[in-house]
Amino acid sequence: MKTILYLFLGTIFGIIMYKSEAASWFRIYEMFNFASFHMYGIMGSAVAIGMIGVQFLKKKNYKAIDGSELSLQPKEKGISRYLLGGIIFGLGWGLAGACPGPMYTLAGVGYISILIVIAGAILGTFLYGLLRKKLPH
Repeated sequence: MKTILYLFLGTIFGIIMYKSEAASWFRIYEMFNFASFHMYGIMGSAVAIGMIGVQFLKKKNYKAIDGSELSLQPKEKGISRYLLGGIIFGLGWGLAGACPGPMYTLAGVGYISILIVIAGAILGTFLYGLLRKKLPH
């Protein structure tokens, strides 16, 4: 039953990404050129809704979907890891024209060439898993 729920929510997410043009390479290009507020508005709205949602979950003491306690631990502070990670993520996003969510949306609407980008993202994730213990965290 959970799989069906996740598939349904993923489909809704993909439709929203596509209809809001958040998966559009042209919108991403406009964002990186500071030519349009569209993407900044979408991301800012997501951050605001996420902040409100997390505070609501903390206040109401909700449990995770599997019944376990929600554990929201603050991350360690550090400039270098966020700077390096942000640069790598931003370069990949800029070169591919899509971040992870929209990549699958673009594949779903028929842009077959995005499968190369998805394969690269999966390979990069796999390599990170192999090198994780050797990287500074």
